[in-house]
Amino acid sequence: AALTVRFLTRRFIGEYGDMEFIYSHNLTVDGREILFHIWDVPSSQQAEDGSSEEKRIQWADSFVLVYSICDRASFNILPLKIQFIKAAKEGQSQEKVPIVIVGNKRDLHHQREVSSEEGRLLALSLDCGFFEVSAAE
Repeated sequence: AALTVRFLTRRFIGEYGDMEFIYSHNLTVDGREILFHIWDVPSSQQAEDGSSEEKRIQWADSFVLVYSICDRASFNILPLKIQFIKAAKEGQSQEKVPIVIVGNKRDLHHQREVSSEEGRLLALSLDCGFFEVSAAE
């Protein structure tokens, strides 16, 4: 949620509830107006039944999966999430689904549990993009 709000408002808010939101946002990229619809799902709600997750996957055109560099468990679930997404999306067509892995909380490097190299290697092995960022900064 912190990254989504930062993207939409350019502000950082540190604490969020455990709610799921859909945001809409217009942005001009390379002279073209692009409408984003962002379905922000907290990690606590991602372990629901498969049908809810399948619905979200079918709704989306691309995916940004965020983990905390200070929380190894949030990183460790990514391979299964990505395999689930690819099976659901790429199984229907021959097109590659755009997926980006984002390591958040780069500013908390003193609490780091997942190295940048691990994030890059995971993204490379799963054919995903990779960034490491700080929503706070």
